[in-house]
Amino acid sequence: MRQTNNDLLICLRPTHQGLRKPSLCNFSKNRTAASAIVQDERLSEDTNCFGVLGVRINAVQIGQVVERMLGWIRERDGCHSIAATSMHGIVEAQHDPSFKEILNSADLVVPDGMPLVWLGRRQGHFLSRRVYGPDLVLAFCEATAGQCYRHFFYGGEPGVADRLAASLKARFPGLNVVGTCSPPFRALRAEENDEMAEMIGRAAPDVLWVGLGTPKQERWTHEHKSRLPVPVLVGVGAAFDMLSGRRKQAPRMIREHGLEWFFRLVQEPRRLWRRYLVYGSQFIAYLLLERLRLKNFQASGSRLPMRPPGHQAPAWPFPSG
Repeated sequence: MRQTNNDLLICLRPTHQGLRKPSLCNFSKNRTAASAIVQDERLSEDTNCFGVLGVRINAVQIGQVVERMLGWIRERDGCHSIAATSMHGIVEAQHDPSFKEILNSADLVVPDGMPLVWLGRRQGHFLSRRVYGPDLVLAFCEATAGQCYRHFFYGGEPGVADRLAASLKARFPGLNVVGTCSPPFRALRAEENDEMAEMIGRAAPDVLWVGLGTPKQERWTHEHKSRLPVPVLVGVGAAFDMLSGRRKQAPRMIREHGLEWFFRLVQEPRRLWRRYLVYGSQFIAYLLLERLRLKNFQASGSRLPMRPPGHQAPAWPFPSG
């Protein structure tokens, strides 16, 4: 446990086994070429994307995301970010154009909400399930069990990242957790930010799981992407609370039918009422305005895919899961 400038900053590096020093030189040298390659790949994959109110959503499933993560770790051609977003993130992007740009600059924006899955299906994409943050964490840990991939957990309230690491290590024996950190809720000072980046760099994780909640975690990954020699940054929000046991998960049947929002609202009405009742209503209104062609939500200069002929526009959205 570490005390920094009289503000609580809980950090733990629970293991030193297999610790390796990151190659900052090679990482910096590859970044320029890698960014061009990633941009070309993103443009070639536009047919596997769909737009929701000006935000590019990748039409992928959990297995495909895990494979992409493993590829990035093998190639080590730079730092890549994944944003798991839902109705909440889409509405935040309408309130703040800079946040819309942040989402659209991520390497993958995956549908972590059933309304986005339903909208993707209506635009002709085969999406059987959403890319649910907790399930993505478990799927990656299961796919890489016993292979010594290095994990770092950043986020959550004090102690939550530690509990999450302990829970996953009990579930997946041999899981290599090289660090955990629960930062303060306030913005970090410049010196604290530098210290945090250096600590993560020394730990040299393959995957940095970020659980700060939307929109904070997407902003954090965007701001630190150029500073961290980490192949993959993944924002998974509530996965920290769910998998650590701090919050109860909705039953799978409820989650898969888009009703998790109601389950969570009943659990935390004071914290979540605005997200689900106010933002949910705005999400529906924005989609109606777009369908009636009363408002254009496309981001300036965006490269969102055009809807193929014969594909219907979204007819009517639902509350977020």
